[in-house]
Amino acid sequence: MSQENNSELVCPKYECAVNVLGKRWTGLIILVLLRGTVRFKDIRESVPQMSDKMLSERLKELEEQDILVRKVYPEIPVRIEYELTEKGKELRPVIESIHAWGQKWM
Repeated sequence: MSQENNSELVCPKYECAVNVLGKRWTGLIILVLLRGTVRFKDIRESVPQMSDKMLSERLKELEEQDILVRKVYPEIPVRIEYELTEKGKELRPVIESIHAWGQKWM
């Protein structure tokens, strides 16, 4: 492959970011988490079309990517909360830009 063709390749880090953020429901989950610390039921109520199984999967994926942190409080009943990490909070302008674009064009 020539040097000229290499310059046309997509940046792997951009590709990774799009793969994470482009999954169905992920942007909506992050939008809800931008409001602050929330519980599973809060996200489920904000995005009622999403199944509990899918929400669980997406939360685990976001936790693995260090975009959110899951906090477990050993109470009765156990309380679990989700909160964006600094990495996740830095997505605010991205999510707000997508929201603004959607408001204008969708």
